[in-house]
Amino acid sequence: MLRLAAFAVTSALAAAAAGPLPPLPLERLLSTPDRLTIAVSDTGNPRTDGEYRLECDPVGGNHPKAEDACARLDALAKEGKDPFAPTSKRQMCTMVDGGPATARITGTWHGKKVDATFRRRNGCDIARWKTLEPVLPSGRS
Repeated sequence: MLRLAAFAVTSALAAAAAGPLPPLPLERLLSTPDRLTIAVSDTGNPRTDGEYRLECDPVGGNHPKAEDACARLDALAKEGKDPFAPTSKRQMCTMVDGGPATARITGTWHGKKVDATFRRRNGCDIARWKTLEPVLPSGRS
């Protein structure tokens, strides 16, 4: 019994001397991974139309520019921007037609469900699309 007590005291002193342990990233361990499915159509370029998977942290999936796409999403998050937020209905937009391209992004990003649609119907939609390049392919304008 005395040995067990001495071991416990020695272990506690050694742990205290080593300093505090770094905090565990529990929210990152418990959250769902960043996985997005990106369906793109009617871009006018058959090489960019299709469905892509994008995974970040670590980078993976079949997205043609996965590393750049994850870097762009991280940059937007660091700026405090929601990359999937819709355009405000109160925003004035130029009436410029950017073509019939459509994209739908579904999945999970930073622990939140994503279900966003992107079009190029007007100036606001075109700007929103361009903000997400290279997650979305370059569109024609």
